[in-house]
Amino acid sequence: MHIQTSPIREPEILVSDVESDKLLSLANGALARAPELAEDLIEEIERATVVADSELPTSVVRMGSEVAFETDDGRRRRRVTLVYPGEADIAQDRISVLTPIGTALIGLSAGQSITWVTRDGREQLLTVLAVEQPAVPA
Repeated sequence: MHIQTSPIREPEILVSDVESDKLLSLANGALARAPELAEDLIEEIERATVVADSELPTSVVRMGSEVAFETDDGRRRRRVTLVYPGEADIAQDRISVLTPIGTALIGLSAGQSITWVTRDGREQLLTVLAVEQPAVPA
């Protein structure tokens, strides 16, 4: 696993039952072409507490969430939307869950931190500042 636990212990994360199944299916399908990324996502989903979709708090990062976070101990802030790989567009700040930062974000709540490893091997601390859920169509 490339999400590291030091100096911060792996935080408790929550994932909805619906998304858990979809994310495990996505990760298993990606094992052949991106094994490290797929294995990291599988490990995160397997360690998550799975709750009913309707019981997932709005403060938890889920698919479609807009997330404000900081890295580098507060020196860098970003706001992104967590999406499935086919919807990713870095120019529009749409980050795939099947990336190191996307996998680190899934299931975290505002105020939680996790240490993760970038694609170039650097370890960074990521702290979620705010989570906004997408508007539900009426």
